[in-house]
Amino acid sequence: MQLLDAPLALIRAGLGNLAAYLAAHVLLCLVPAFAIAGAMTALIPKESVTQFLGRKAPKYVSYPAAALAGSVLAVCSCTIVPLFAGIYKKGAGIGPAMTFLFFAPAANILALVYTGGVIGPDLAFARLFLSLAFGIGIGMIMALIFRRSDVLHDQQTEDAFANRAGMKRGALVFLILLVALLLSGTLKIGLLTNTYAELSLPIAGLDRFQETLSQLVPFDPSRGEEGVTAQGAVLIALLLLIALSAWRGLDNVLEGFNAWTWVALTLVALTLLVAALGVDPGTGEVALRLTGKSVGVVLALAALWGVARRHLTAHELRDWMWESWRFVKQIFPLLIVGVFGVGVIRQLIRPEWIEALAGRNTLVGNLAGVAFGVFMYFPTLVEVPIAKMFLSLGMHRGPLLAYLMADPELSLQSILIVSAIIGKLKSWTYVAWVALFSTLAGLLYGLWVDGVNGWLILGYLAALLAVLAAGLWLASRRNGRQLASLPRASSHG
Repeated sequence: MQLLDAPLALIRAGLGNLAAYLAAHVLLCLVPAFAIAGAMTALIPKESVTQFLGRKAPKYVSYPAAALAGSVLAVCSCTIVPLFAGIYKKGAGIGPAMTFLFFAPAANILALVYTGGVIGPDLAFARLFLSLAFGIGIGMIMALIFRRSDVLHDQQTEDAFANRAGMKRGALVFLILLVALLLSGTLKIGLLTNTYAELSLPIAGLDRFQETLSQLVPFDPSRGEEGVTAQGAVLIALLLLIALSAWRGLDNVLEGFNAWTWVALTLVALTLLVAALGVDPGTGEVALRLTGKSVGVVLALAALWGVARRHLTAHELRDWMWESWRFVKQIFPLLIVGVFGVGVIRQLIRPEWIEALAGRNTLVGNLAGVAFGVFMYFPTLVEVPIAKMFLSLGMHRGPLLAYLMADPELSLQSILIVSAIIGKLKSWTYVAWVALFSTLAGLLYGLWVDGVNGWLILGYLAALLAVLAAGLWLASRRNGRQLASLPRASSHG
């Protein structure tokens, strides 16, 4: 039996991590994200995307626009991936799309503010500046490497959405409300986190249920682990019911609505409302707290219902539901595998390795920071306290920045999901460039921490970017004459 103890412990850790993730992050983060991705695909004309993010858009427009769009979305990488899938399918060029994918989780407003408050403004500024420079650089490199397949992708989206009319005002309002729903459930600001009313219900036994859950899914908050609350267990059960009803109600929704469609939509709305409530189990009672998040979710859902009824046709609603469900089927299974794998691998990594591998600003130390980002993924509000823990365990601030830049981009589940969207070759090429630039970012920032003159470091960075720009220009010039043959070329991804 002792031979089985270690494997069983790893499996239990993986299942515990998966349960905690499903309870805490899926409903108010991923469900709206899938809905937004579906709306972008079904309701936004291709021209509205390609005007700012398309392959033919001016680079001085498309890349800053991609970074700006990512900066305002205060969500983690698993929530960004469905949005990335939405804009890419709708016609965004591979370059701007990858810049969005890189910059959004690494340097959004929440990540920067939280990093500055917990670890220090110097690290937050370095994270912003280097994420912007390297995010745009990675996007331009990807656009150059996969130039042929980008043209083919552009033609495919042109064919797929050729008959779509312009975007209606009602569709735009619907999309904005979906974003408001996402932000209402995820933003950590006083207006949304404050409690405005409280109600105690005489429900006994929920506190004992919570104790049982804590025993079944033990967790260590100091390591960034999240347990499963009683509310979370209820949400997981509701999530399973949503999956069952959606399979019956959305799989063939293009043929028309059925009873299961309405059951699925009702369960989604109900589950979002339950997730937005504050629930505090006590002895013999349960305290329900009405927070700003609860009010925001209620208002967003009510507004979405009104706009959908008045301004969207049945055909548009069916298209939106189908595209959202298609993204769920494509992405969610890989997310489950990735989150389970991270829970297993996290158990194998020992805290004492951190100082031994990343205690100094060396190439190996920064590569170790990147590796920790791959195998120790945490959501945005957890990764920063974990980074502070790494700092207290002896990690140098240079490798710490490498970790913070790699963690949102190179988590195991994100790699799996992005591979399913753009292909393995493009995905692993992106992974390689992110790992390289995250390592370089850590090295440069680490030099500044170690007292190297700031102007000299800026000179190093400028030289690096100049070499990169020259290489891109030469390669682009050399490959420019091949554009005429691109429609006959096979895709790289």
